[in-house]
Amino acid sequence: MTLTSIIRPVLKLREHELERYAGEAETLQRRVLDKLIRKAASTEWGRVCHYGKVKDYAQFAQQTPLNTYEELKGYIDRMRQGERDVLWPGLVQWYAKSSGTTNDKSKFIPVSHDGLHDTHYAGGKDSVVWYLRNNPQSRIFDGKALILGGSHAPNYNLPHSLVGDLSAILIENINPLINLIRVPRKETALLSDFEVKRDRIAREALHQNVTNISGVPSWMLSVLRRVMEISGASHLEEVWPNLEVFFHGGVAFTPYREQYHSLITSPHMHYMETYNASEGFFGIQDDPADPALSLMVDYGVFYEFIPMDEFGSERPTVVPLWEVQTGQNYAMVITTSSGLWRYVIGDTVCFTSRNPYKFIITGRTKFFINAFGEELIVDNAEKGLAEACRQTGAQVLEYTAAPVFMNSQGKCRHQWLVEFSVMPRDIEAFASILDHSLQQINSDYEAKRYKDITLQPLELIVARPGVFHDWLRERGKLGGQHKVPRLSNTREYIDQILSLNHQPSE
Repeated sequence: MTLTSIIRPVLKLREHELERYAGEAETLQRRVLDKLIRKAASTEWGRVCHYGKVKDYAQFAQQTPLNTYEELKGYIDRMRQGERDVLWPGLVQWYAKSSGTTNDKSKFIPVSHDGLHDTHYAGGKDSVVWYLRNNPQSRIFDGKALILGGSHAPNYNLPHSLVGDLSAILIENINPLINLIRVPRKETALLSDFEVKRDRIAREALHQNVTNISGVPSWMLSVLRRVMEISGASHLEEVWPNLEVFFHGGVAFTPYREQYHSLITSPHMHYMETYNASEGFFGIQDDPADPALSLMVDYGVFYEFIPMDEFGSERPTVVPLWEVQTGQNYAMVITTSSGLWRYVIGDTVCFTSRNPYKFIITGRTKFFINAFGEELIVDNAEKGLAEACRQTGAQVLEYTAAPVFMNSQGKCRHQWLVEFSVMPRDIEAFASILDHSLQQINSDYEAKRYKDITLQPLELIVARPGVFHDWLRERGKLGGQHKVPRLSNTREYIDQILSLNHQPSE
């Protein structure tokens, strides 16, 4: 009897609960909201919003304002100083450090004990539940899991309080039994220097029976390449013959897909996307034939959505899950068991199904280009690049894009800086295919490109190897959840990276 055969029946019990997503999502979500309101009624936030008198969603929405990080920052700062019962009952000890806002270098997202277990760990468990359902021959627990993590540090020197990458908080608090089936060692996983950690992880995992890997595609790829360098193998299955699945999230997988297929040639390898963020665990790809993710509706998260054509308006329409429509782009709003109340997370999604609720991540509310009315989002960019790669044999490693604003003749364009792991056969053809694909995908972009009257053909600049890595390192953002901003409505990021593009890699 194998360990997988012992664990499988236990996890299978959860399958029956997940089946309720198809017909009972509204009931489950209303139940989540009721539980969150009741639990927080005695907190400072709950008293201000009169949660003790809230009976339903309509009252909740009326009495609770929409919030960005700036609106909650003062409360969170007090919580970090050790105050209890502020946004969530009791003392919140852990804070996930995330990319900053306009006014701050970093955000500190509270991760309560409830949120850790009813959301973050629940998502990891359900990922395995669905994977085993889809792969009955799996032997995933008969080997080790290679799990990448970030680092953490003390929070204001408060006892047992930590601030750092969410992945580090998860590893720090993980059930000790899980450590028996994972690599690397905890001490290695929590190292702050990614380049040192990368080498140590590769060496510790090299001779283990790794059956599954989990992490952000960009950083995992860096670790796997180091494994290949040390081992001298041509393909990863020569090192880990029983490797069967990569649970990935944090950034879109599209730019990395072909690189993983080149690295891992086994026909038995599987890829499973998850939507996990510092603020919560929201979605899982439950069907390998469908790129859409199932929304996790019975965790400690209540969802609302703002139509993107109203985002940023003074009084936007806000709808609960059961009122969303398929095919419409929404900004996501969450209320969580870590004390985020009607929090505008900054991600945008589009639902492909309502029974069950399935969606694709379309981008970020701030990562887009709309300098000339073209409304280009990350999902457009990923699809356009995928088509250009398909037609030219290229593989994209990293990229960013931004507008070049109008000159005296009223001409403007988009500028793309792309680092290739495999160069296209023809750079000009790649740029032309990308431009044409974006026009097919996005009617607003197509209209602005009409006869080159306003928006000129895009400009593509080939990045030197390692320039994005160097830019992240300059900012102390190697590893963890850090990522390259794909699209920007300003030239802040691209100009910084271009300034490094002609400097030799360190």
